[in-house]
Amino acid sequence: MYENNYSDNTYHYEEPVKKQEEQHNKKKGSGNGKKIALGICCGLLFGIFAGIGFEAITTASSLAKNAVTKETTAQPEVQSTVPEVTGSDSTTDTAEASASIAESQSLGTTVADGTVLTTTTDVTEVVKKVMPSVVSVNNKYVETTSFFGQQYNSEGEASGSGIIVGQNDSELLIATNNHVVESAEELTVQFVDGSQIQAQIKGTDANKDLAVIAVQLSDISSDTMNSISIATLGDSDALTVGEPVIAIGNALGYGQSVTTGVVSALNRAIASDGSQNVQTGTDTDAEVNTFIQTDAAINPGNSGGALLNIKGEVIGINSNKIGGSTVEGMGYAIPISDAKPIIENLMTKQTRLKVNEDSKGYLGITGIDVVAEYSEVYGMPQGVYVSSVTEGTGAAQAGLVKGDIITGLNGEEIKSMEELKNELSYYAAGTTVELTIMQGSPTGYQAKTVQVTLGGAPTQQQ
Repeated sequence: MYENNYSDNTYHYEEPVKKQEEQHNKKKGSGNGKKIALGICCGLLFGIFAGIGFEAITTASSLAKNAVTKETTAQPEVQSTVPEVTGSDSTTDTAEASASIAESQSLGTTVADGTVLTTTTDVTEVVKKVMPSVVSVNNKYVETTSFFGQQYNSEGEASGSGIIVGQNDSELLIATNNHVVESAEELTVQFVDGSQIQAQIKGTDANKDLAVIAVQLSDISSDTMNSISIATLGDSDALTVGEPVIAIGNALGYGQSVTTGVVSALNRAIASDGSQNVQTGTDTDAEVNTFIQTDAAINPGNSGGALLNIKGEVIGINSNKIGGSTVEGMGYAIPISDAKPIIENLMTKQTRLKVNEDSKGYLGITGIDVVAEYSEVYGMPQGVYVSSVTEGTGAAQAGLVKGDIITGLNGEEIKSMEELKNELSYYAAGTTVELTIMQGSPTGYQAKTVQVTLGGAPTQQQ
């Protein structure tokens, strides 16, 4: 009985265990299915979001490309006022055009109606057009110095620049600064093709620091004539501050070079000696002119060269003499609108040719300079003080005496012995000239004109 009961108990015990195992297996299978289903759902969701993200990136890239294309397409309209630069490839794609614009150096940017307008510094076409109109000017001169009453001469050479501004029946006419050709014993001009030809002074205006020199057409070869051109003069009154400008000149005498910048200021008032600004209230008796100020580099040798606008028009004549050398980034140019009437007047003057040394005429005086400082302190006119007159010479016969001050010769202003010698170098012995002198009187100096017939063979006299 005991065993049977045990057996029955065992039989009834094992059946629930099997059922529990079956239920456990069913639950395990159901859990695996859920995991698989969950993995599939996650994969589907990842694919959907990845697709959406990729599509968003593609759309944004397309929009950005379209925006760049639109800006590049609008660029010719933005720069319609700038001279067209040839040689660009019309098939250049948008990316290359954008890179080119980004790499270009900018002179200035203006924002209008949400559009950015940019002017680049590529001036190659302007320079190519104008370079044949600019020349180098070389001046060989003799400088006279006085030491204990004795005069000593020394030879020197200086370089400057000039601008071809016109032509008449026999001459090519070049504008430059007066200080570039001042006291010249010999002037030569070098053209863009490298040829060098002698030039003569046609006329000068010392107060405005302007001069016109002439080269005989008969001295210029046909090849050189074909390589040069006459400059186009612009309107400096139309300039605005910030406008791009280009300077071309014979910097440091090394040959033509190009610098760029902008108009820094207009109507800058500076005294004629270049050392004082009228706004400081000093040197009020000095000649005061107004100039274009620019940050384009203007170095020694650039004087007389061209300051150009972006169209290649001459809007100023550069002068390194103005403003001194104590600061950087400040160059000056004579406004072409002010210079043009003076240049046109000088172009009509008769070209003067210097005579040979053995044929030169002389007054028959010795003299010293009445410089500006002495003129102000002693109330004397600025010019050449006659310290002695040689008997029997033209000066003595014309009535010049010690103490007279020579201020002009044939209408040209004389402020120094050097200027007097330079003017006399154009006249041969036997020529009669008109001197303007200031003679002392109880009421002060009185102006007087006298006719003097020049003599020759001087000894320590002019």
